[in-house]
Amino acid sequence: MSDRPVDLRNLRPAPGAVTVRTRVGRGTGSGLGKTSGRGHKGAGARSGGKVTPGFEGGQMPLARRLPKRGFRNSLREPYQIVAVARLERFPAGTVVNVDRLRAERIVHGRGPIKILGDGDLSHALTVRIHALSASARRKIEAAGGTVEVIPA
Repeated sequence: MSDRPVDLRNLRPAPGAVTVRTRVGRGTGSGLGKTSGRGHKGAGARSGGKVTPGFEGGQMPLARRLPKRGFRNSLREPYQIVAVARLERFPAGTVVNVDRLRAERIVHGRGPIKILGDGDLSHALTVRIHALSASARRKIEAAGGTVEVIPA
């Protein structure tokens, strides 16, 4: 390393880290003239040509070899599931909402959240959530809490 002090003004890439971009199609003497390293014909030789996802070189793709059954709703938005027992960690009287569940790392990601009735709750909470099951609602209200369903 050089004897210059390291600060933002003297930063340089490591030797060999930056290479000159290869210029193709500049004559046969360059070694990458004529077809510019793309070979002859085929998808790879075409402008914008690339191998599409799932393409297996002409072999029947796996997605087409496997049997299909039923219906897949492409618009389905899966809920993130939280058990009632997971709400036990909040102190009595707490307002439990989407932001609070994410802050406590009970749920991750961005999708809507649904509370299911697994487990028990021993104290009152105010729950504001996208969806919940009937048994979860019963358990929260039986503990003295309230439930408010918010739009997803």
